[in-house]
Amino acid sequence: MDFTFSDEEQAVAELGRKILEDLATNERQKEIEAGDAAWDEKLYKALGDANLLGTALPEAHGGSDLGFMALCRLLQEVGRSVAQVPAYPALVLGGLPLARFGNDEQQKNWLPGVVEGTLVLTAALQEYDSSDPLVLTTIATKADGGYRLTGTKSIVPCASQSASILIPARTPDGDVLLFWVAPNADGVTVTDQATSDGLPYGQVELEGALVRDSDRLGAEGEGALQLKWLVQRAIAARCMMQLGVIERALEMTADYTRERIQFGRPIGAFQAVHQRAADAYINVECVRLTAWEVTWRLSQELPSDEHVAVAKFWAAEGGQNTAYACQHLHGGIGIDIDYPLHRYFKWATQLEHELGSARHQLEVLGRSIAASGLPPA
Repeated sequence: MDFTFSDEEQAVAELGRKILEDLATNERQKEIEAGDAAWDEKLYKALGDANLLGTALPEAHGGSDLGFMALCRLLQEVGRSVAQVPAYPALVLGGLPLARFGNDEQQKNWLPGVVEGTLVLTAALQEYDSSDPLVLTTIATKADGGYRLTGTKSIVPCASQSASILIPARTPDGDVLLFWVAPNADGVTVTDQATSDGLPYGQVELEGALVRDSDRLGAEGEGALQLKWLVQRAIAARCMMQLGVIERALEMTADYTRERIQFGRPIGAFQAVHQRAADAYINVECVRLTAWEVTWRLSQELPSDEHVAVAKFWAAEGGQNTAYACQHLHGGIGIDIDYPLHRYFKWATQLEHELGSARHQLEVLGRSIAASGLPPA
């Protein structure tokens, strides 16, 4: 892997950080949390005006086409600021598969709005019955010149607010299909769900919702490959966001332990604090290296099955351990909602479990090692 970022990737991260630091202040965050807005529309518009929302989307529809690595550098900055903006669902869950597999009409209808920040798309990758987003219980049965979808999706980001939701389902024969479904379509019920990061989520119940061939993503027979392609990039994106969350939380903790005086000395001078912070630092670096590696491999279209599992393991295990250590080292102020650290702990906890927990990733790796017939290195 080449650990050197291109000038364009670095510029995206620097511009994103500048906008997010200027607008996603603690005071602004509290204002948004106290109101009824689904997200910070002023901040999201600023990202759109800077063309950051089009980072990985085609130039033909207003984007910059800088690639997946540049997009993940932007998402790392979103995590660093714990900003309440729908960048992940719109740009990763919706924008990426639409740009890669969508037909001309779908791209023309939706991509310009995604780039401008006036339209949000999302995907429903999680179900109640499985931690593995590639294992589907939602069923698509042929009917009325199309398919009818039956099943329940959970923790769908911006479900009610999206123009369309990408729904993966399987046929009774086991084929995988992906369809765009409007949240207000007949046979679709969206129920709001509360989560830790402050963005709106929803449970999507499909009760015979009718979809046509024109609603399908990509060509027939490619659904399983499309779903795996999307899931791997969604996991990598969440790992990069987790990296932003915990690296900023550790920076805040380092500043606090230098300034907090106890027994006449900064608490950072005590050995126990050194040890706890050092463990957190190691975790952050493990998350960083594994997240960067899998993001780079995916951007190069390289095989990445085990790399995805390793990165998500560290984002889950290392991310949560770091967030807990940072809160512990802050003491009581770490859970004070007037102080910003509490958001980082909540985000880290949510990112820990999304798209498969640490335990699930170990099971994935275990099956891979067993299937290879080789002893672990």
